[in-house]
Amino acid sequence: MSLAVLRSRALNGMDAPAVSVEVHLAKGLPSFTIVGLPDTEVRESKDRVRAALANAGFKVPSRRVTVNLAPADLPKESGRFDLPIALGILAASGQLPGNELDQYEFAGELSLSGELRPIRGALAMTFAMHKRGEASPRAFMLPSANADEAALVAAAQIYPADTLLQVCAHFSSGAGGDPAARIGRHRSTPVGAALACADFAEVKGQLQAKRALEIAAAGAHNVLMVGPPGTGKTMLASRFTALLPPMTDADALEAAAVQSLTRDFSVAHWKVRPYRSPHHTTSAVALVGGGTVPRPGEISLAHCGVLFLDELPEFDRRVLEVLRQPMESGTVTISRAASQADFPARFQLIAAMNPCPCGYLGHASGKCHCSSELVARYRHKISGPLLDRIDLQVDVATLSPLEVAAPAAGEASAVVAARVEQAYQRQLQRQGCSNQQLGPRQVDAFCQLDEAGARLLRETMLQWHWSARAYHRVLKVARTIADLAGSERLSRAHVAEAIGYRRNVQER
Repeated sequence: MSLAVLRSRALNGMDAPAVSVEVHLAKGLPSFTIVGLPDTEVRESKDRVRAALANAGFKVPSRRVTVNLAPADLPKESGRFDLPIALGILAASGQLPGNELDQYEFAGELSLSGELRPIRGALAMTFAMHKRGEASPRAFMLPSANADEAALVAAAQIYPADTLLQVCAHFSSGAGGDPAARIGRHRSTPVGAALACADFAEVKGQLQAKRALEIAAAGAHNVLMVGPPGTGKTMLASRFTALLPPMTDADALEAAAVQSLTRDFSVAHWKVRPYRSPHHTTSAVALVGGGTVPRPGEISLAHCGVLFLDELPEFDRRVLEVLRQPMESGTVTISRAASQADFPARFQLIAAMNPCPCGYLGHASGKCHCSSELVARYRHKISGPLLDRIDLQVDVATLSPLEVAAPAAGEASAVVAARVEQAYQRQLQRQGCSNQQLGPRQVDAFCQLDEAGARLLRETMLQWHWSARAYHRVLKVARTIADLAGSERLSRAHVAEAIGYRRNVQER
């Protein structure tokens, strides 16, 4: 047979469309051509495959080899097609039995010696393959280094291999070879890492900021901390993930699939919430994703976790503005002329900033000499629409010498996390999602106020000229405060506390 067809997968954002690898051997001068919209890495496969076949002891056909990666209008990138191309050549030239090849999908980069190297996005490919709900998904054969992450999809049949020879021995065993050479199905039992997180109890003082972060953790709200240098803003943010509820299997799998697209995921971090802290010089593409072949940005890599932006006004304003749509929708779409890629981006924003350019406005030392115009210009680097999407805006004041010298006596992260978990479970039982994810109709149904609370919120909204978004977000925060208190009804006290966290930075 001079034609062989194998199955593989491309990557397009979080999607993994099926690709048919068609290999045809024809008479004529020896040549090796790859068609089907391959990029440079795929075109270079012919040299890696030729060397790998020769060094593994196979005969490289002295014929005209044509490899078609179908569909032709789908861009193909990376070295993941090396393995199916090499197997296709062996099957088309009769050096490998092809009767079982259609039962598998293949992905793997080949070294010149025939070893299989790990690929990017193995978990994303497996996740997309089974998320589509195909009637009978094929088994997936890929490098051993990717087996643990791909096996996180419980329904997937994963067959890991170290070399091209091992893969060939697996298929040759059914044609009179050694049955012991067949590759066994890989199974893994993921265990989350017991990370040595710094404890919330180490933060001295800052009771208001701690309370705001507890509310944020319970309801998945966004937070902005404002205070002079050295008051503990970064210290608080770095301990925030220890307060968050445990990840579900579905969330953990989706977050890991995103991280696998950039080789950032390790099975040791299974069910550990992501914590991303990009520098303020980060570009818009690095933050939201992009590139010629779209890759996830920081907001997608923080999916189901925390995105911490320190020195918020130092970020380019145009970079910050790209956060607005993902903060509402929980997804980001990267559009290109030929295609578009969708990435999940349901992250929790924790931001920190100084009160003025020098950082010492209101400090007891009196160091600040910033003019009111300079302070206003500094704060207006953050747009009103972005601030409107931040639920909790809290001051982090400078500690007195006595507070700094006193032993740390705050609550441990585990104690606060237990309260957060109880409040979060109330939300799941009531509405099936966190309070931050409530839609307008759900807000009307689950955030009903008593008369005193409704009057206070109306008066405050008129006084500060709040938008409808701000009104709904205050109600959501009040709902979380009530959940932490174990109350089904929203009272005036819950609304008053939620309003206290809503003071706009630009109005201070």
